[in-house]
Amino acid sequence: MFPVVENILKTDRHKTFYLACGVEDAPLMIFVHGWPELAISWRHQLPCFADLGFRAVAPDMRGYGRSSVYSRHEDYALEQSVADLIELLDALGGEKAIWVGHDWGSPVVSSLASHHPERCFGVANLCVPYLARGFAPQTLIPLVDRSLYPDAQFPAGQWEYQLFYEESFDKARAAFEANVSNTVKALIRKGSASGKGKPSRTAHVRRDGGWFGGKGQAPEVPMDTDVLTPADFDTYVAALERNGFFGPDSWYMNSARNLEFARQAVHGGVLSLPVLFLHGEYDYTCETVASRLADPMRKDCRNLTEVIVPSGHWMAQEKPAAVNAALAKWLAVQLPEVWVA
Repeated sequence: MFPVVENILKTDRHKTFYLACGVEDAPLMIFVHGWPELAISWRHQLPCFADLGFRAVAPDMRGYGRSSVYSRHEDYALEQSVADLIELLDALGGEKAIWVGHDWGSPVVSSLASHHPERCFGVANLCVPYLARGFAPQTLIPLVDRSLYPDAQFPAGQWEYQLFYEESFDKARAAFEANVSNTVKALIRKGSASGKGKPSRTAHVRRDGGWFGGKGQAPEVPMDTDVLTPADFDTYVAALERNGFFGPDSWYMNSARNLEFARQAVHGGVLSLPVLFLHGEYDYTCETVASRLADPMRKDCRNLTEVIVPSGHWMAQEKPAAVNAALAKWLAVQLPEVWVA
């Protein structure tokens, strides 16, 4: 097994910390995490795909871990993160990569594919589907399942929490920072079939006046050892305590900028390259199995593969074998010319 090695890339505009695993001149697979994670969220994928013949890389995204942290909301717009990844790809000596994204990482790699298809072999998204018009409440709310989220009770459906960031940013941030250990334990938990057919907890955030029932901080719950080890937990907590939640939460403060960026995509945002989408069967915020949330992706991706994973939102950490198997099968079927091992 190849070791996972820590690296730092410094350019004139940004610093990227990243993990890398595998032979340096092997085809690149770059894994992009979401909120509020780190490069280590791909700890189960990096050695697996290095052993399968790839150079597997995972950066800390801006605002996280040991990458640059910025003090303005606009510094967390998708256009900036796409530029970070192009810099990383250049530094790694790659013309193209296979890009894999989860949560906010999915709009990042999808945006990279829609603006720079020449830098992509293919794109895989976990939980968050590709929306050519842009990942923002304006495009998400029209797709809400109104049988589950009546308009009068949940105007923005499960996306109420995104509007709460826009309306009460400091309050949202403060609740996460009040007890970071409890925040990580409360958020990063496995999925359950028991939530099917019920509103996501994110739908209640505005009505409750904040996350965690509006109590101002996360409750004390046991760590979910099916998703995290104590070492993983400690790494997440240390990074989030050091940097705070301004950066992670600011990713939600760029709807207008991200919509404008989406309008600048080539080919009208249509993706012709191979795309893989992994549905989280028990992900009730990014609910794509029963709702219409994935429909725009099916229209705008010309070569789309879909797989349902029996998992909650933290799929790569909760069900790594299923995720790795789905990725490997897709690579073998759709990108055999890249997989030369």
